[in-house]
Amino acid sequence: MASIVQFLVFLLDLYLWVILGTVIVSWLAAFEVLNTRNKWVYKFCYYLNVATNPVILRIRKVVPPLGGLDLSPIIAVFGIMLIQAILISLI
Repeated sequence: MASIVQFLVFLLDLYLWVILGTVIVSWLAAFEVLNTRNKWVYKFCYYLNVATNPVILRIRKVVPPLGGLDLSPIIAVFGIMLIQAILISLI
């Protein structure tokens, strides 16, 4: 049981880093540090969005962006951390 919980915590940690990567890449694209017209950069951004959109879009339905600030990644990160804490307490 403990190894399953540790594996789930690891997967959630990996997903947390993917969300943070998506946020950083979106900032870099917004400030034109990354050229999204480049094929490889576009594919990288696309796959990051494909990986994170199922969670982020569900949160955006409940909490819309406030004044141009999207809080959904922050809420997703806190939600992942909460789930990890619950899973760790089960061990």
